[in-house]
This record gives sequence, structure tokens and C-alpha cells, in this order.
Amino acid sequence: MSVNSKHIATFLLGAAAALAASKYMSMTSEEKEKLAGDLKDKANKFKTEAENFAEKAKDYFEELKTKGGEALKEHMSDTEKSMSDLFGKKDKSASTPS
Repeated sequence: MSVNSKHIATFLLGAAAALAASKYMSMTSEEKEKLAGDLKDKANKFKTEAENFAEKAKDYFEELKTKGGEALKEHMSDTEKSMSDLFGKKDKSASTPS
């Protein structure tokens, strides 16, 4: 059986988890509480940043949608008519040669 990068990564992840568990078990209860508090603070900061990013992304895409539509209308004013001519319903009398 050959060893590939997935096996090596799994071994390293397991070793890191064992080291972390050993370190956590050797901590005093005050250190454990401090660690838990730090993790909660970091998680709350991450959550706040994610919510802000989601709001900014929503605003950005709304702006892009509005400005993009206006830009298309400005630079391609007759696009709607051209598309209608190409793909719209055609009269049978107009398509039949006389």
C-alpha cells in the first residue's frame, strides 16, 4: 500500500489533535475558562465580520444590478428591438415570399 498526501495529512491532523488534547488536559481550570472565553470572542468577531460582509455583498450586487442595467440601456439602446426582431414572434405573411 502506498502512502499518499491524504494519508500524511490525516496523520498530521491526528497528531495535532492529540497534542491539543494533551495540552488542554494539563491546563488549570482558570486557563480553560480563559481559553473558552478567547474562543467565544474570536467566534463573535468572525460572526460580526461575516454579517457585515453579507450586507456589503447584498448592497454591492444591488448596485451592480442597477448600474449594469442602466449601462446596457445606455450603450445598447436598440438592443431590445434587435432581440425582439431576432427572437420575437414573426408574422406568417411576412416570412412567406410573395
